[in-house]
Amino acid sequence: MGNKALLDLLLLENVLWVAVQPTEFPGYDFRFSDFFECRRPSNRPERVRAVARMGATGDYAGRRRELLSNGIELIHMPEEHLRCSQLPQWYPLLADMTPRSVWFDAWPDAETIARQFGWPVFVKGERQTSRHQRKLSILENPADFERVKTAWDADPILRWQRVVFREFMPLRLVGQQLAETLPRAFEFRSFWWKGQFVGVGRYWTDEHYQLSDSEMAEAIALGAEAARRVGVTFLAVDMAQTREGRWVVIECNDGQDSGYRAVAPVIMWRHVLDLERGERIA
Repeated sequence: MGNKALLDLLLLENVLWVAVQPTEFPGYDFRFSDFFECRRPSNRPERVRAVARMGATGDYAGRRRELLSNGIELIHMPEEHLRCSQLPQWYPLLADMTPRSVWFDAWPDAETIARQFGWPVFVKGERQTSRHQRKLSILENPADFERVKTAWDADPILRWQRVVFREFMPLRLVGQQLAETLPRAFEFRSFWWKGQFVGVGRYWTDEHYQLSDSEMAEAIALGAEAARRVGVTFLAVDMAQTREGRWVVIECNDGQDSGYRAVAPVIMWRHVLDLERGERIA
């Protein structure tokens, strides 16, 4: 779990416990004490229920057990974490809201994928891509298929994940398109706390695009339905608009693991605290 000395258990405004361990990734870390009253009570209860902001882990169940031995119970059970972070778990709940997908424990042959999807086809790990690399994500033909199949086991991010193939759905594009990275789409990350919307922001943080009022309403309606179906305490939902104007879910993840992208963390956490107090948020 890393250096235990870095773990900081904070009580935010006497409302919410957060277990913080810096990752040194600016898009993920957030100094709660700069914006909220933070306490570290010496006489805390024997067990507290906390949100982890410790970065992603390949062994959430192990992390949860270890923290629980110190009286810290993470908000998601292991099965909830899997349900909101691995595509084979959340896809059956959202199949009508997201590109068609299939997954395999081992790589199939190119003919199998061609029959199911044709070319091009999108490929990723069950949890994530490898740093948005186009060459490892978009397969234009059987030669690309064989190239990525060979590279998969050598990639430090992909090699531990099951392989997922997805329908290549043309999306509305924004800004500068780079040959090395995935197409930059009109995509947004949203956060949901107990099914309630608490924040949204651009996925591509170095591009300048925004939602109109009508687009915001459509995107939030889609995210709200995804959050209802997945049914966990803290969820991140990435959504994008297709070229035809339809909103689709790109992926889900455990909100504990997710970077903020262009979501303003101070506003998001303020909304979470308001909900925990039983207050309505604007």
